[in-house]
Amino acid sequence: MAARQPAWKRQGSPIGKMGPRKANPKYKRRSRQPWSDKEVKQLRSLAKANTPTGVISLKMQRPPASIASKAQREGISLRPVNRSPYNRRKTARR
Repeated sequence: MAARQPAWKRQGSPIGKMGPRKANPKYKRRSRQPWSDKEVKQLRSLAKANTPTGVISLKMQRPPASIASKAQREGISLRPVNRSPYNRRKTARR
């Protein structure tokens, strides 16, 4: 009797199957390109608005790692402050 194959090697198994890779995903379109002053300003404003790094990477079309490294070089904190993202916190009524 032959040994059974692992599930991921069996024909028709959904394990390990992935769809086709995107040739040029949105978050990598501008990778390895120099940063303009306008982009750094946009990065500052998005970080100040408490936007998650993944969302920033999609908006700026750069990989999340490049966003993090540029923020560190520029002294921009990407650490979320203790509030909801995208400035959705309701204003306090007095």
